[in-house]
Amino acid sequence: MNAYEEIRKGERGAWVSIVAYLVLSAFKLICGYLFASSALLADGFNNLTDIVASVAVLIGLRISQKPPDSDHAYGHFRAETVAALIASFIMAMVGLQVLVEAVRSWYEGNFVAPNLWSAAVAVVCALVMLGVYRYNHRLAKQINSQALMAAAKDNRSDAWVSIGAAIGIIGAQFGLPWLDKVAAIAVGLLICKTAWEIFRDSTHRLTDGFDQKELTDLRSSVARVPGVEMIKDVKARVHGSHVLVDVVIEVDGGLSLIEGHQICDRVEERLKRSHNIMHVHVHVEPKMEEGTTGSP
Repeated sequence: MNAYEEIRKGERGAWVSIVAYLVLSAFKLICGYLFASSALLADGFNNLTDIVASVAVLIGLRISQKPPDSDHAYGHFRAETVAALIASFIMAMVGLQVLVEAVRSWYEGNFVAPNLWSAAVAVVCALVMLGVYRYNHRLAKQINSQALMAAAKDNRSDAWVSIGAAIGIIGAQFGLPWLDKVAAIAVGLLICKTAWEIFRDSTHRLTDGFDQKELTDLRSSVARVPGVEMIKDVKARVHGSHVLVDVVIEVDGGLSLIEGHQICDRVEERLKRSHNIMHVHVHVEPKMEEGTTGSP
């Protein structure tokens, strides 16, 4: 399966998330108003932001399928990262709105214990989101999609948000109605935290940041290729859900051009096979004997 086929397959997970969030957000918001639960309302608004995030991922996946052109020699795979960055701003605004509303309600002293049925609604929605998480997590691992894996982790966090809302609602039944407001504030903070994590990850990727541990693993794989005498440099950057790697190696200066090229092919093959690298560029240089001089 090539990169474009994987992206098309990953769209199924984005659609599953969108449909689930549409149904659950409407269900939670209606029940939140009927049962007077701030926590359930906040959870419903949280799912609305997740719809935006999932649509952004879907749009990014669609744009990423465009083939390379004169302006995008490496393709359009970074479109999903840009979409995630935009979604993080929208999520942050909604998270702040939920926090402001919860704090305002707190200071107004409107501590009304919500109906216990709202807790049952939150628990049912949590179970549904856990099912969506398992589906997207399995699909993301199957196609090795980082974007879909991030969406799956968001599904899991939403399940925990619903469980937290249920805890706040149940606590309000035992003479602690303010606990529902606390749960709403916690949900607002979680939305802002998720927005910040998406923003941080997106900007890190768009500025060609790369995890040093993964870079060390790449260097270790190159070093084990027969014929590689020394590694002068290894660089990598994330391109959507894929990785681009540039390697500079030294080989025996007495090798023929064909033999040096074969070593380059082995380096490319190992990185693509072992680390699912999309594109590898290998530059080979002759290893200079001690006491000799030459241009690098």
